[in-house]
Amino acid sequence: MEFPSKLLENLVYNISQLSGIGKRSALRIALEILRKPKEYSRDLSESIFDFKTQIKHCSECHNISDKDICDICSNSSRDQSIICIVEDIRDVIAIENTNLYNGLYHVLGGVISPIEGIGPEDLNINSLEKKIIDKKVNEIIFALSATIEADTTSFYLFKILNKLDVKVSVLARGIPVGDQLEYTDEVTLARSIQNRRPYESNISNQ
Repeated sequence: MEFPSKLLENLVYNISQLSGIGKRSALRIALEILRKPKEYSRDLSESIFDFKTQIKHCSECHNISDKDICDICSNSSRDQSIICIVEDIRDVIAIENTNLYNGLYHVLGGVISPIEGIGPEDLNINSLEKKIIDKKVNEIIFALSATIEADTTSFYLFKILNKLDVKVSVLARGIPVGDQLEYTDEVTLARSIQNRRPYESNISNQ
């Protein structure tokens, strides 16, 4: 792709480094920024820098937050006896948008994937067992994507949790195999949460 300006080329290159954005999409974004007032560019750059330098990860669930403990974990009206285990922050947002779930979360930060060199030690697993005991958790919900890597991760976690006195559930399979949780529509996701089933049943049906 040829550019009439080195400044434009540099901006397009940096935007295209974001996941899911190709050079053509990056070019459209860059030209849209050019059409905006100068104040917009300043506000955009400042908000990106502030986000990158000031964002925190909740010390309890590993969700992103402006504080050491996120608003979900610090909300006393949430059901402290249920923890929903998700792959990343986008899944928390997707589930919260259903307005159906009122428990806590635990963000793993990924899934086990030997091909990509991601093992259990690379995920937020060690703090999970302590949280279950400290909060007297009654139920764990596996809300991971319908992928082989996610199923492997669920089975690994189940072996750890099986020694604890806690119910382990999994989302109903309203989510197509191979799909990421964040792309599931809110109605389907809500039904999957409502119709969750014991994880042991999920194993026997595979």
